Amino acid sequence: MQRVRIKDVAREAGVALSTAALALRDDSRLRPETRRAVREAAERLGYVYDRSAALMRSGKSHTVGLLVCELTNPFYAELTAGVEEALDEAGYATMLANTSESVLRQRRMLERFREQPVDGVLLMPATGTPPALIGELQAWRVPHATVVRGFRAGAHAGPDNRAGTRLATEHLLGLGHRRIAFLGGAARNSVSTGRWDGYARSMARAGLAAEHLPCSTDIGAAAAIAQALPPESPTALVCFNDSVAFGATLGLLRAGRMPGRDVAVTGFDDVREAAHWYPPLTTIRVAPRVIGQAAARVLLHRMEQPEAPPLREILPPALVVRESCGAGLRRAD
Repeated sequence: MQRVRIKDVAREAGVALSTAALALRDDSRLRPETRRAVREAAERLGYVYDRSAALMRSGKSHTVGLLVCELTNPFYAELTAGVEEALDEAGYATMLANTSESVLRQRRMLERFREQPVDGVLLMPATGTPPALIGELQAWRVPHATVVRGFRAGAHAGPDNRAGTRLATEHLLGLGHRRIAFLGGAARNSVSTGRWDGYARSMARAGLAAEHLPCSTDIGAAAAIAQALPPESPTALVCFNDSVAFGATLGLLRAGRMPGRDVAVTGFDDVREAAHWYPPLTTIRVAPRVIGQAAARVLLHRMEQPEAPPLREILPPALVVRESCGAGLRRAD
């Protein structure tokens, strides 16, 4: 069966070829009735946009490669939705790949993106990614930006991690806690470094010792550590993210200790489940969907103005007080 082409749509709609092309891109310069007539003609004929032909004509695929380091994490799932929404609005399709924190898999996916080719790459670097990777992408002449995790230079969007854990730690200090530990952050990357630094500096300003309880972002790993905490353990936990905090609350409950009453717990991210957890989680809100939208903007700017200085959008966090920190109990006392 012969493929329906755009010239067939133009003939069916009774318009010029250029008009049909503009109408199928929903160009606002055309009258609504013209765009509607062309779309209806395309539907009748079963026309499908030929992206490979468009690539040959313009040199652009209108596709962006998105590399996610941990797609099963609720935070990254929401962030991905924000990226896709913003890119779709700008007329780009998203080609998604999950690296599962593997630098080797990340390399393979980047090479496949280059082969496609994509018009740009948005990267959440896997733990252990060498900074030299950015130089390689520049040598490939692929517009790129990092999101959440990044390097000292280059286009980037993400939360202010230091400010976030500073807010959480200062809140717990204000509630009277003096033995506060940082739970999680076992992996060494820009996010774990920033979050530990915000916590540790706040403890140092208060004249208190910082304590690190490293673990992965796996809920079970965090639960095991929290469950095994001895009675003379810290009275509060600043957790690396909400997943770690979820695990901490489960572990405390298994040990017969009530989060908020016996040990205060804070998270980081404010994923959707945080408000409905038991007890509802005090956390740092960084709006992952908004971060995803900001990352798309930063990348689009890089694609449209490659010679301009790269944009960096650092989004401010906010403390969301719920029950897991015990603030309500302490006020009642």
